Amino acid sequence: MATPQFFLSSSKYSDSLTVVGISICTAIICETISWILIYRTNSYKSLKSSIDKASKKLETMKTDTAKITTKKSKTKKIDRVESSLKESSRDLSLFKFKSGAVVALVLIVVFGLLNSLFEGKAVAKLPFQPITLVMKMSHRGLPGTDSTDCSMAFLYFLCSISIRTNLQKFLGFSPPRGSAPGAGFLPLPDTKTN
Repeated sequence: MATPQFFLSSSKYSDSLTVVGISICTAIICETISWILIYRTNSYKSLKSSIDKASKKLETMKTDTAKITTKKSKTKKIDRVESSLKESSRDLSLFKFKSGAVVALVLIVVFGLLNSLFEGKAVAKLPFQPITLVMKMSHRGLPGTDSTDCSMAFLYFLCSISIRTNLQKFLGFSPPRGSAPGAGFLPLPDTKTN
């Protein structure tokens, strides 16, 4: 007796859709872990509100000083608000670090599973001839010389980045607007000279 085949298993897009589906599920699992470990806690909520308040205060202070000639007291207040904003952003980054380790472990396990399932198998065709650097990533682990073949690693990487960031924005888990990328765990040096 023949075993019934599912629609996706006979489709030529089955491997691609499987990788995209697993990427969506992984993003949902990772954001659930982040919500449990970070976003629902009171300390995260207080850090986020302090960053929002400080960034709004800094924005209004900077617009006020742009209209009026700058005084030393105003610049000292602005510097104080900027330093508290940087400190809060650093604290927020450290707070998110524990969740990042768990999420990284989940992603490594899923990537290993997918790598064993699709080893040496092209899961998609690129509609263009990629440049050399991109081709090394997109054709990683695939036999043959057809550079339009796409490996699982490249497709999973693209899907994970795009799906997870959009899911974070949709769920409202994106970083507060005042936490600048340079004000995190390893802040950029201050270029001001006093």
